[in-house]
Amino acid sequence: MPLCCGTLLSRQTLTLLASLWLVALGNFPFWRSIWQATGGLRTDNVFFLLTAPLFVLAWVYLTLSLLTWGRATKAALATVLLTSAAAGYFIDTYGILLDHGMIANIVQTHTAEALELLSWRLWVWLLVFGVLPALLIARVRVVGRPWTRELSAKALGMAAAVACLAAMLLVHYQHYASLLRNHRELRLMLVPSNIVAAVHGHLTRSLAAPVTLEVVGADATRAFSGARAAKPTLTILVVGETARAANFSLNGYPRPTNPELARQNVFSFSDVSACGTSTAVSLPCMFLDVGRDGFQATLALRHEGLLDVLQHAGIAVRWRDNNSGCKGVCDRVPHEDLSIMQVPGLCRSDECYDEILLHGLQDYLDKQDRDTLIVLHMKGSHGPAYFKRYPPAFEAFTPACDNVQLDRCSRQEIVNAYDNTLRYTDYVLSRTIDLLRSNARRFDTAMLYVSDHGESLGENGLYLHGLPYALAPREQIQVPLLLWLSEDLRERLGIDAACLRTRQHAPLSHDYVYHSILGLSNVQTAIYRAEHDLFRPCRPTVTALNSQ
Repeated sequence: MPLCCGTLLSRQTLTLLASLWLVALGNFPFWRSIWQATGGLRTDNVFFLLTAPLFVLAWVYLTLSLLTWGRATKAALATVLLTSAAAGYFIDTYGILLDHGMIANIVQTHTAEALELLSWRLWVWLLVFGVLPALLIARVRVVGRPWTRELSAKALGMAAAVACLAAMLLVHYQHYASLLRNHRELRLMLVPSNIVAAVHGHLTRSLAAPVTLEVVGADATRAFSGARAAKPTLTILVVGETARAANFSLNGYPRPTNPELARQNVFSFSDVSACGTSTAVSLPCMFLDVGRDGFQATLALRHEGLLDVLQHAGIAVRWRDNNSGCKGVCDRVPHEDLSIMQVPGLCRSDECYDEILLHGLQDYLDKQDRDTLIVLHMKGSHGPAYFKRYPPAFEAFTPACDNVQLDRCSRQEIVNAYDNTLRYTDYVLSRTIDLLRSNARRFDTAMLYVSDHGESLGENGLYLHGLPYALAPREQIQVPLLLWLSEDLRERLGIDAACLRTRQHAPLSHDYVYHSILGLSNVQTAIYRAEHDLFRPCRPTVTALNSQ
C-alpha cells in the first residue's frame, strides 16, 4: 500500500487498496487452509487456485464497499483493518473460528481472562497488519466529488465486483460448491466478512430477546411419603471449566490426573457431550429445560432455569463463583463472587485458586436446616494461562508451559500444564466430598461435577475452545461428569449403585444435568423429563425423598 500524505485518491480506489492489503497480507490462515483443503497445486486445479485470489478480492471489496460511505470511509477502513488484524492473529495462533458464538464469548469475557491473551507477539502483529496500514489511510487525501458522482462510482465498483463473483462462480461453481460444502470453516476464517457476519449474528440474537421473564416450573413441589426423614438433603453441583473427558484418569487416561477421586468411590461417566464449546453457551444451556436443540442466546435472561425451579419447590439455593459470572443463570438466586477475595494462600493479586469456593462454606452450612443445593463455578482449566490455574505444589507433570503464548511451548509442555490443572481440580473435588462427609450427621449428601466444555491442546493445529459445534473436534465437546452419593442418600432414594456402574459408558449429554438434579431432589413438576434423569433407570420406583 504505497501511500503517503500527498497521495490523492478516490474513495473507491482507497477501498480497493485496503481490499488488496487484506487479501494479500491479512488472511494467511485462510490461504493456508485453502491450500491444504485443495491438496495443493495440481493439474486439475491450477486455474482455480490462480483465480481464487480474484474471487476473494471481489468479495472483500464488496464487503468493504457496504461498510464505507462518504466521509466516514477512512475511519471505517481503519477500524476494519485493526479488527481484521486482531482476528487474524487469534485465528493464526489458536486456530479459532469467528462466528456469533465467539463474539458472545468476547463480550462476556472479563478483564483477567482478556489480559491473559495479550502478548508482545499480538502487539507486533497488530502494529504491522493493523496500525501501520490504518495510519497510511488516515494520511491519504480523498478526492472531493459531488454525492451523485460519488454514489455512481460506488455503484459501478460494486457492480463490477458482483460481475466478477458471478463470472468466477460460473466457471468454477463445482470447485467452490465442493470446497465450501466440505470445509465450512473457511467462511469463518476470511476477514473481514467473518467479523461482519459474526457481529451481525450476535446483535440479531441479543436484540431479539424480549424483556419479559418467562416463569418455568411454578408448579414445582417436593414429593413426600410417610413420615418425614430426620435429615434434609445437601447437594453440591460443581460446574467445571474447560475440562475434557479424554484427560481424566478415571476414564482411562494413562496419567494419574485423578488420584484423590480414585479413592472416593465416585461414578465417572465417560461419554458425555457438552451443549456447546464455550461457557457462554454451555453454562446457561445446562441450566435450562430446553436442551441443546432448543437453546438460544440470551435465553437464560428471559427464561427461568433449574435454580428458579428448585426455589419454587422450597429448596435453598446458592451460587458461588470463581469464574467470569453465571451468564444469567444465578441472577434470581443468592449468589456471591469469590474471585475478588484476597485470602492468603488461596488468592493471588489477580485471581483466586478454586479452593476459594470452599472457603467459609461450612459457616453457611451451619445455618441451613432444609434441603439445599449449592453450585460451585470453578475456574478449572481455563487457558491459555493453564499454569495460573493451580498452586505450585500441584505441578506434578513437568516441564509445564508457563507462557500464555502457546506457540512458545512444546505440545508436551502444554499438555503437562493442562494435566496439572486437572490434578488440582481432582484435589478440590475430593475436598468437597470430604466436606460433605463431615456433614453426614445433619444432611444426606451428594456431589455432581460436570465441565462446561472441553479443550483442544494442539490436535490438528487447534488450541483452546469455541469452535462452532458442527466443526468442533471431540476434544472440545466430550466432558467429564462425576457423581458421588452418600450411602444414606442412596438408600433413601433407592438408587442401585450397581446399576449406575453399568451406565458409566452410556451416551449422555448436558441435557441430563437439569432433570437429574430434579430427580435427585425429588422435585415434581410438569417440565421434568424422566428420560433425561440419570438416576431414574436405577430407581425401582420413584422413591419419595422424605425431607424436612
